[in-house]
Amino acid sequence: MIKDFLIINFTGKNNSIGLRVNSSFFLKKLQTNIRNNESFVNNIFEFVKQKKAKIDKNFSIIVNIGPGSFSGIRISLAVAKGIKISKGVKLYGYKDSDLAAFNLKNIELLIKNNLIENNLIKPVYLS
Repeated sequence: MIKDFLIINFTGKNNSIGLRVNSSFFLKKLQTNIRNNESFVNNIFEFVKQKKAKIDKNFSIIVNIGPGSFSGIRISLAVAKGIKISKGVKLYGYKDSDLAAFNLKNIELLIKNNLIENNLIKPVYLS
């Protein structure tokens, strides 16, 4: 069961990150532009630090694997895999069509209905 997690939606539209820590859910919307790609990692780490999340082997990261922007999906996967390697978190992916709205209720339904994947090899990009 996934308890504490970071969820990343960085596909080019409605970019957001969400964080559930100790039964509290926090949401941060990100602007969509080229400069945002450069500050994406900083936004995540500042958000996690601000909310005092403990990132360890019991933490999970859920990443939107598309369809969406090639660079946005690649950046979010690279960040998530980097955190997985350095901190030992669990890493999952979901398809954009499986999450009706980016809120805690829908995210919990996504997890409960097993619509997340542990295999992130084949992201879906828009052409």
